Amino acid sequence: MSRAQIRAVSSNAEYSFTKPNRESITLLAGLGVEGDVHAGVTVKHRSRVAVDPTQPNLRQVHLIHRELFDEVAAAGFNVGPGQLGENVTTEGIDLHELPTGALLRLGEEAVVEVTGLRNPCPQINAFQDGLLKQVVGRDEEGRVVRKAGIMGVVRRGGTIRPGDAITVTLPEIPHVPLERV
Repeated sequence: MSRAQIRAVSSNAEYSFTKPNRESITLLAGLGVEGDVHAGVTVKHRSRVAVDPTQPNLRQVHLIHRELFDEVAAAGFNVGPGQLGENVTTEGIDLHELPTGALLRLGEEAVVEVTGLRNPCPQINAFQDGLLKQVVGRDEEGRVVRKAGIMGVVRRGGTIRPGDAITVTLPEIPHVPLERV
């Protein structure tokens, strides 16, 4: 297994499904990615704002593992960093095996607390028809399996770049499995 690292960073000041790759992004404690449309103390995702705009923003930073791109490529899809709307593309870490509350140190300073799973929406099919079925499925027991990344909140800010290391600090046991946020 390769060392856990950041493969790409992305942000967008406008609502758009994809996010352009950047040389670096700055994470702001309690807010998210500086200049990103989803940054803020309260929820910024349109569907969640429609329900209750005062909800805390548990989706300040979206992370996806680069290995997902290989998996969907085997099914005929071509996806690259930032194209599924993530801010941070990782490599060498199984994000979906992390528990709620895990702390990810990104680079020298930034710390993101994992809040849950991304719940992918049908916009993924508008990006590439049929892709939603590749990132959401069911396991042998019929439980929904979401593979489109995880969400987190910024606990300590800092600037992050491709190539920066990722280190994980697990919360105390018992670990709480990730649920959609």
